[in-house]
Amino acid sequence: MARVAYNENDVNLVARMMRAEAVGEGRLGMLMVGNVIVNRMKADCLDFEDLRSIEDVIYQVQGGNYSFEAVQKGDMFYYRARDSEKKLARQVLDYWRQHPAQYALWYFNPYGQCPSTWFGQPFTGQYKEHCYYEPQAGTCESVYRW
Repeated sequence: MARVAYNENDVNLVARMMRAEAVGEGRLGMLMVGNVIVNRMKADCLDFEDLRSIEDVIYQVQGGNYSFEAVQKGDMFYYRARDSEKKLARQVLDYWRQHPAQYALWYFNPYGQCPSTWFGQPFTGQYKEHCYYEPQAGTCESVYRW
């Protein structure tokens, strides 16, 4: 059983976002970004309450900006997804999770050292240029469920 319900449009959206946010970090970097997308859909807490679809997650607006910078400024997000990227997207939608993104709800590229917290949330690790952060203990139990 898949981690979340999805359709072909969701596969395309996740694949495009994974490429736009992490193509320079290879297959594993793209999977980690995809994992954060799925975690946000499952979370239903903190900044991610009431997100019920992949589309809700991808196009979420916070503070007047899209949560994912690639939606607003990324040319790559608007290119058609390739088959290899769709395969990765299906993996992450179906089952894929790995540290440091396993329970992460946030990531960013600080162009330097990763801070120990990001908006008060603890640092879980770094993969190449991206730093990953999961919710503080006891604040978002749903992200830890399959």
